Amino acid sequence: MAGSERSVLEPTHPDDPRGDLTWGTTSRLLTMAADRIPTAEAVVDGDVRLTYQELNAEVTRTARAFLAAGLGKGDRVAVWGPNSARWLIAALGLQRAGGVLVPLNTRFQGAEAAYVLAKSQARLLLTVTGFLGKDYPAMVAEAAGGHGTDRPIEGLPALERIVLLSDETGWTEFLDGGRTVPLKEVERRAAELGPDDLADMLFTSGTTGNPKGAMCTHGQVLRAYGVWSNVVGLREGDRYLIVNPFFHGFGYKAGWLASIMVGATILPERTLDVPHMLDVVRRERITVLPGTPTLYQTMLEHPDFSAEGVATLRLSVTGAANVPPALLYRIKEEFGFEHIVTGYGLTETCGIVSMCRYDDSLETVAATAGRVLPGLELKVVARDGSRLPAGTEGEILVRGYTVMKGYFGEESETAATIDADGWLHTGDIGVVDEEGRVRITDRIKDMFIVGGFNAYPAEIENVLTRYPGVAQVAVIGVPDERMGEVGAAYIVARAGHSLDPDEIISWSRETMANYKVPRQVEIVSELPLNAAGKVLKNVLRDRAAARGQV
Repeated sequence: MAGSERSVLEPTHPDDPRGDLTWGTTSRLLTMAADRIPTAEAVVDGDVRLTYQELNAEVTRTARAFLAAGLGKGDRVAVWGPNSARWLIAALGLQRAGGVLVPLNTRFQGAEAAYVLAKSQARLLLTVTGFLGKDYPAMVAEAAGGHGTDRPIEGLPALERIVLLSDETGWTEFLDGGRTVPLKEVERRAAELGPDDLADMLFTSGTTGNPKGAMCTHGQVLRAYGVWSNVVGLREGDRYLIVNPFFHGFGYKAGWLASIMVGATILPERTLDVPHMLDVVRRERITVLPGTPTLYQTMLEHPDFSAEGVATLRLSVTGAANVPPALLYRIKEEFGFEHIVTGYGLTETCGIVSMCRYDDSLETVAATAGRVLPGLELKVVARDGSRLPAGTEGEILVRGYTVMKGYFGEESETAATIDADGWLHTGDIGVVDEEGRVRITDRIKDMFIVGGFNAYPAEIENVLTRYPGVAQVAVIGVPDERMGEVGAAYIVARAGHSLDPDEIISWSRETMANYKVPRQVEIVSELPLNAAGKVLKNVLRDRAAARGQV
């Protein structure tokens, strides 16, 4: 890509080695967009249609409500619900008021959400009832002990209030509380914030099995996705259907936030409702539709799909799984995309490390995760930490402006992940070719990806060991034609206990998010171990392959 790979709104500051942004914060970003393109359509969500000027006003109104609720600079606020205009208004409003956004996965069960709320010490929870038949406040209350929205929850002493985004009366009452807060108070709080203040805390799991909050600042996020927007070719006037969930960096940072940066229109999609999506693409003349290979495959196979109905589509951003070249060619040909790109990132790097460019060939997109973003450093190292030459497989390390500030309240975990020289040890195995393109080949952290969601065996194993009669558990990812990968669990029963695989799977669906639930459970007499007592998961993978599971 020619030039300096700059977002449409990014100011030029050649003297600043950080690539200083006069945006500074997400609040200022939105204000600048509202000043520049006030009447352009910012958000379309069903009957809700907001211009950039109207969106900015709604965010200010929401920020006043947060200040009235006593939100202090740096306080954490959790948002738990499906994609919607109100979700992003709440997120931008709390950030304008100085709060730190803590998104919760809509697939979480009550205990999973309660853990994140407790760990983050969130003061407020903005959530919904009725989404996919779930009552989120009741789920949290049952898991942590308490009464839901009207009284504090015993197990969550920091949580002062639950606000229902889905309840018009409750949401209006929350906003009305801000009427007593002068507009100048919002302006003063927003002015206090700078690029080094925390913008969000996204939780991720790992080898310990306990979710950890990766802290990223306004400046990090804005710089990363200003570059990202330019690299992938997102542009002003695009109409961006965001199916990727807002609780994930793909839907949040590479979704609605990137849209605001360039002046695109944001169209949130609540669920993977293919007929509805195809109707929206046609009716709203959608130009940008990122998603996992699973999403595109599902759309292509639907009887309502037609080339004419998706003729306005221009840009696809995929990832989160290896994309078979044949599927990639089919997506480009049948959807008619001008550009398809993919990339690589981690929650600990604000979600982004490397990216294909919009003018890369399909062969490049199919085979690699593109080149590292401008301003970042990437190296591949051997086990002893020595740098390896191009084309040699080793662990990928990243250093630069996207690397998180650390895990919240986890100093030892942070030190184990980011070394003294600032290099983030990703735990991913990969290769960098002579042209600087990254290819991920394996994962030290043993993670697998289910339909775009990261699943961590250690976390799943910790939950499964709570099932009565379970002595030992080992979980691996196995290929799945539709989801990319799914979990397979090998379980050893305690002496005197009999275990039923179907009952374990049913219990798991009630206990953990559905993408974590093992699709296959095998009861075994013992797990393969090495001399140190560590489970040999490569042996389990070989066993699965021999049975046709891999």
